[in-house]
Amino acid sequence: MLIGELAEKTGVSIDTIRYYEREGLIEPVSVRDSGYREFDKKSVKTMIFVVRAKDLGFSLKEIQNLLILKNTPDTTCSNIQSLAKQKLEDVTSKIKELRRIETELKTLVKECTGGNAGLEACPIVSTLEKEDD
Repeated sequence: MLIGELAEKTGVSIDTIRYYEREGLIEPVSVRDSGYREFDKKSVKTMIFVVRAKDLGFSLKEIQNLLILKNTPDTTCSNIQSLAKQKLEDVTSKIKELRRIETELKTLVKECTGGNAGLEACPIVSTLEKEDD
């Protein structure tokens, strides 16, 4: 199958497939003399794997590592699990940081009376300008 059919089967744009190809996440089975790249059913599975891993927040480098492990015969489930655990820790940490930001922003928005007061009376501006002690 050509790249257009691979795009159609996986719901990914041709440009995205080309990008993933340049990044080494997928490679064509063969290249015709005309330059057209051919893909197969394994390519479809690989693209679906990449898309789903991206949806779970894995970076391209992390996906590349997952693909290497997936294609290494002696890889065990625990090898993959350790990468997923690390991603989960990263996500949990980001959520914690976002909650901290949310709390701080809620406080600032609540403290601000809005209206026509000048910026010198704005607690949001004051907080953003405040120098650390």
